[in-house]
Amino acid sequence: MTSATRIYERRWQMLAVLSLSMMIIGLDNTIVNVALPAIQTDLGFDTANLQWVINGYTLLFGGFLLLGGRAADLFGRKKLFLIGITLFTTSSLLVGLSSSQETLILFRALQGLGAALVSPAALSIITTTFAEGAERTKALAAWGAIAASGSAFGLLLGGVLTEAFSWPFIF
Repeated sequence: MTSATRIYERRWQMLAVLSLSMMIIGLDNTIVNVALPAIQTDLGFDTANLQWVINGYTLLFGGFLLLGGRAADLFGRKKLFLIGITLFTTSSLLVGLSSSQETLILFRALQGLGAALVSPAALSIITTTFAEGAERTKALAAWGAIAASGSAFGLLLGGVLTEAFSWPFIF
């Protein structure tokens, strides 16, 4: 196998990892919706505060998305991607272990921040790795399709996991 072939294969493997990360972010955004009634019951949320389980994530994700893109430019795409994945994964674990409303909302917000770092870094890595034209178009199409599938799959998986186990398992 030539060096050029290995680099070519490595780029597509990297695309698979980047796409999977975006799928998980999309999945996490929708999977919670199905588990909200169980979370409300277990942690004693009232209806007014239950919205913060979703809004904490969404506000930090949307609020820091542009900053995440700029940070990727300043500090490096790979570095920021790894920081974002670490923050997202760690906060996911902590959300699942939450035993109070406050910690659940706090860690959900940190998940949103991690997602805001991962998303622009992943997209930037793809656009700088794949040559402009047909190759980049294929890579972006695959990335977008896999990311979108996470949002759709989250609704189904959320119901299955919440029903079979309990809400912490969705995280």
